[in-house]
Amino acid sequence: MEYNISTSDISLTYDPNPFNLKVKISDCLCDWTFASDPTIELKDGSIIHLDGAECESDVYNTGVSKGVRARYTSLKYENGEPCSFTVETTVKIEVSTNDLVIEAMVNDDSGEISGLLYPTRMVFDAEEGHGYTVLPRMQGTLIPAGHPSGIVADSMVYDRGAYMPIFAQIKNGNGYLAIFETPYDAKFRVVGEEIQPLYITSLGKIGYKRAMRYRFFKGDYVTAAKLYREYASERGRVASLREKIEKNPNIKKLLGTPIIHTLAAMRVHPMANGYNKENPEKNNICIPFSTIEEKLRALKERGLDKAYLHLDGWGVHGYDNCHPDPFPINEGAGGTEGLKSLQNACSELGYCFGIHDQYHDYYYDAETFDLKNATVNEDGSHFYCHVWAGGPHTYLCAMLAPDYVRRNFNEFNRLGIKLDGAYLDVFSIIELDECFSKDHPMTREQCAYARRSCFDILTARGIIPSSEETVECMLDSIALCHYAPFFTSPSEKHIGIPIPLFNLVYHDCVVIPWPWNTIKGKGSYFGIPEADRGFYWALLNGGTVYCGLNEKSEDIEYLKIALELQEKVALFEMESHEFVDGDPRHRKSVFSDGTEVECDFENEWFAIRYPDGKTVTGK
Repeated sequence: MEYNISTSDISLTYDPNPFNLKVKISDCLCDWTFASDPTIELKDGSIIHLDGAECESDVYNTGVSKGVRARYTSLKYENGEPCSFTVETTVKIEVSTNDLVIEAMVNDDSGEISGLLYPTRMVFDAEEGHGYTVLPRMQGTLIPAGHPSGIVADSMVYDRGAYMPIFAQIKNGNGYLAIFETPYDAKFRVVGEEIQPLYITSLGKIGYKRAMRYRFFKGDYVTAAKLYREYASERGRVASLREKIEKNPNIKKLLGTPIIHTLAAMRVHPMANGYNKENPEKNNICIPFSTIEEKLRALKERGLDKAYLHLDGWGVHGYDNCHPDPFPINEGAGGTEGLKSLQNACSELGYCFGIHDQYHDYYYDAETFDLKNATVNEDGSHFYCHVWAGGPHTYLCAMLAPDYVRRNFNEFNRLGIKLDGAYLDVFSIIELDECFSKDHPMTREQCAYARRSCFDILTARGIIPSSEETVECMLDSIALCHYAPFFTSPSEKHIGIPIPLFNLVYHDCVVIPWPWNTIKGKGSYFGIPEADRGFYWALLNGGTVYCGLNEKSEDIEYLKIALELQEKVALFEMESHEFVDGDPRHRKSVFSDGTEVECDFENEWFAIRYPDGKTVTGK
């Protein structure tokens, strides 16, 4: 049965069986149509089609939305045998926003389902030069129409493939923003040039109602970002640095401050992938804390006024070893007294002192290791890995992690080591875990809550919380990240055109450092396209920069250009970003305080125009 549902700005033509949904927007030159054939994927690889099932439907109308409810029964397996699943759906227009909201609930106790592809993907028929797709892969990717991305793997929401639970498509200046309303057990799949939402199981079952929201607009990728910022703000997801500073004044020290990332010690376990059998002496690295202290003092003399030291490898066997039991402090590097001296030196120099820590990888040789505390897979097994320096490890269940954090940071207090910051590794980038343990079961959403709790413990103690990247579900609880660049590396060319989608939404919520000295045509750094200078990306994004322990005086003066900019704009929203004259190699960003940054990657020059009339240029 076909239904026609409309408000003043949007109208739907909808038939639930076979599925046919078209959207018309007032004053819009293009309509949007969903693909046909919603399906359920099973764990054995087979598919169940909703089209052709028995379907009952009726009009759905409340004071805030109107649409159609449909219930699908008598579904069949691929071999024609009946299955017991039923699917309940709602397609509705939210009256106050004119958003299209599509919901689905699968009733299933069998545990056979692996994924739900409902709603279907939006048909994208823009001609080359007349549209593009926007994906939240790390900082952001724009894929021009007529150029299929080549992305073959599904992208998990709240992972490197999707920092934010959104995607968008635009044709002839008209677009839609798709928002995963239920993001914790969700992926998107790229099919040609179309984006298919995919809902996956939680603890083995679909379990709860899933929902997608579509917001239609006239504009570009900046418009889409600002619409999502508005959506996120209304739901309390936009925790600005200003708010974080109110809770933890130490965070203010990050403004105009470069990041120094260095290593003290590391032992490579004999079972680790990187173990050097031919030269076993190379499996141990040790740089005394006193040497690092000397280098910091020399940096101060060369003009580095302030800095944030991120120290790796301070624990008993150094970097990526023995977690979550890193104590005692590495004796070869100087032990407790050596680390206290380094911390005191940082305080004397006006530098922040931060350490690397880890509560995800659970090493078999940790002092208190017990497999009962590890994350349990659906089949009862445990994850196993020996890639990193510490060798064999599994995953610690995040439900237990906050207590380990409290224990370890109490130990820092007992030792008299005052921390300005702490980096909890991988929590803000690695895929959210599920745990099927009967003693400590955990959904992905509960995992996110537990990880945030670890950061919140730091905040409550006045410690600057940081982690690896910037997936949105961690953003409320971190102030600094390791990096948040583009989905590329020296071994992979960027798919599409890099855009600062994440920063257009959340620039004023987190401090992001960028490598400054990547040089055009001479290699790259993770996340920086090979042809680009990282320094220009730092400027365009209003971010801070990494600083080496051996930077020269002239380089430090150069870095201060980016540091002055970051200090001025860190607390302000990135208001807009554009390709000057349509050229992706020539860009301009504007911040909400009025500061403008323009960079020409091809001709290698930049200009910073401050609202007080000051202009800084360079080449």
